[in-house]
Amino acid sequence: MSQWKQIQQLEFKYLEQVDYLYDDNFPMGIRQVLSDWIESQDWEMAAHHESMATVLLSNLLSQLDRQCSQEQNFLQRHNLKNINKQLQIKYKAYPLLMAGVISTSLREERRIIASANIPEQGPLEKSVQNSVAFERQKNMDNRVVVIRSSVQMLDPAVKCLEDMQDDFDLRFKTIQSRDQADRNTERMEPEVARLQEILNNLDFRRKEILSKMSDVIKEIDTLIASQLNPELMEWKRRQQINCIGGPLLTGLDQLQNWFTLTAQSLFQMKRQLDKLGELILKVTYASDPISLQRPQLEEQVKYLIDHLIKSSFVVEKQPWMPTHPQKPLIIKTGVQFTTKVRLLVKLPEVDYQLKVKTIFDKYLPPGRVHRQFFILTSTTKVMDVEESSNGCLSVEFRHLLKEKKYVNGTKVNEGPLSVTEELHSLSFEAQFNIQGINIDLETCSFPLVVISNVSQLTGGWASIMWYNMLTDEPRNPDFFASPPRASWGQLSEVLSWQFSTFTGQGLNREQLCMLGEKLMGQQASHNECQVSWSKFCKLLVESFSNKKITSLPLNLLPVVKENIPGKPFSFWMWLDFILELIKKHLLPIWNDNCIMGFVSKETERACLKDKEPGTFLLRFSESHLGGITFTWVKQSDSGEAKLISVEPYTKSRLSALPFANIIRDYKVITDGEVPENPLKFLYPGIPKDESFRRHYNSPQSKVFPYISATWIPISTLQ
Repeated sequence: MSQWKQIQQLEFKYLEQVDYLYDDNFPMGIRQVLSDWIESQDWEMAAHHESMATVLLSNLLSQLDRQCSQEQNFLQRHNLKNINKQLQIKYKAYPLLMAGVISTSLREERRIIASANIPEQGPLEKSVQNSVAFERQKNMDNRVVVIRSSVQMLDPAVKCLEDMQDDFDLRFKTIQSRDQADRNTERMEPEVARLQEILNNLDFRRKEILSKMSDVIKEIDTLIASQLNPELMEWKRRQQINCIGGPLLTGLDQLQNWFTLTAQSLFQMKRQLDKLGELILKVTYASDPISLQRPQLEEQVKYLIDHLIKSSFVVEKQPWMPTHPQKPLIIKTGVQFTTKVRLLVKLPEVDYQLKVKTIFDKYLPPGRVHRQFFILTSTTKVMDVEESSNGCLSVEFRHLLKEKKYVNGTKVNEGPLSVTEELHSLSFEAQFNIQGINIDLETCSFPLVVISNVSQLTGGWASIMWYNMLTDEPRNPDFFASPPRASWGQLSEVLSWQFSTFTGQGLNREQLCMLGEKLMGQQASHNECQVSWSKFCKLLVESFSNKKITSLPLNLLPVVKENIPGKPFSFWMWLDFILELIKKHLLPIWNDNCIMGFVSKETERACLKDKEPGTFLLRFSESHLGGITFTWVKQSDSGEAKLISVEPYTKSRLSALPFANIIRDYKVITDGEVPENPLKFLYPGIPKDESFRRHYNSPQSKVFPYISATWIPISTLQ
């Protein structure tokens, strides 16, 4: 079944997550009409090769043209033509960006499908997705609507007050226009009494309206403080978790709806207060409640408008590089990165263009030794409604960053923290005036790591994961001066997310348990066990045991003994290289669950000791960065089962020969005997070809009249 058909069979809550994936950057209409073709292309590879991305963009547009010509529905044909035109405008100069967007969408679809089949949640996911969220949002919807209705009901009350005042003003002026002698006659007493009655009623109505306004303002204040701000903070926390591979981020459109309706209520109340200010210019009197109370209410409304709009200025998309879309918040000098800010309040009017300015490292502590950077591209851009399909103001920046080698003639040295532990930030500022209120906007990205070489990417991503896993502080540049510990429950969940990000499915409980033992020993069985930053990212990796297992040299690879204790790389570096190996060379067989992966020697022996000869399993090397090996059962002359492992394959070897082909063609020569393939059954006992046949690759010769040649991996067993 195709991936798109699997998506369509999901429950509604998962379909909502899918809906969030698609916007003007990659419309769902394309995904629907070209689903089979899209899934048959290698978008992941195209996202890293511009020539391939250019070809795929051209093919995509051709496919759309063909679909338009075949489409019978006029409206659908019109929509497809518009989509075609928009894609050409958006991606003609940026084909890599298009490939990255589609690749990310397909990968996120796989994650959603996988999560639909795994009901158990980890501690971080539970903290941002709980059962009361729906009821809380429903309550928020109701409160916003009730407040909006209360404010709208004040309009006819103000109009009634105006009519009553006009009546009083007319009667008063009529009496004033008469002669002094007429005004003192008994005949005027009923009119004067009526005038006093109207004035008393007018005073009562003014007090009543002001009291209602005060109540509504208090209700809005409470709404913002007790619900709207917490919802915004929770969304930001979910955004943090999403940045490190967590659940798909949704809810911003809902927040925008709440912010906009609340702002509309406040703007309407300000207009009502302005109207009351006009009324007292015509009629006022001693102890006039409007004169006494209106200034304070107006200040409260202005404050709430200012606070609400400032809060609504958010970073919708945190800084990320198109070359590494799965690792946001890491910026490499000289490589373009993208970020997007958004105003959640739909403004009724703006007196001039809303210009946003970006500033790098605005809030670094003074005097702290650190590297300094500057933005090469333009730092100012105008927010535009047209850049967003939901009608809000937003702006997307594409920047390049460069390091300052000298400051005031002095060479800049590195600070006490490592490059990948130095945290930076990108700030955004804007100023504008609305309905006479001057508003200064400011927001900032989550902490960033700036690297100058791709070799620093692994360490940088470790810092980003650790920070966002353990704190929701928007800025803490000294976090890694004394980094807190993480519980194994938190860390294991984030590690599983790394696999689901790259492969579409996370790690199961057994795999996580094996990783925990690798990192901490047997105590890893407890989720509350604490892991230090240095143990995760700085200490050397130790092997599961000191027991040695036979390692066979390959003809084409250097001989290196496996399981040498104390390797010069951290636990995270070891795991990240495995992730890269899976992503680039092992993804199909990993997703088919052919690789057991993280297996200790003890577990490996326990699994294979009673199996028939030729049974094998695949696991990742402990001694090689980014290496995979296989261990099989061989029966000795005495009838005893022996376990033999081949020297690990790394990316250099797998770039030339697919791993499934290695499994198929592998041969062992023993004491001059005829070479044979010792791999017969994939653990626990599945025939090899049954597991791997779909992954075999048989390239055809392209040079006539020659026949194709095949690389056969061979080991010699003494």
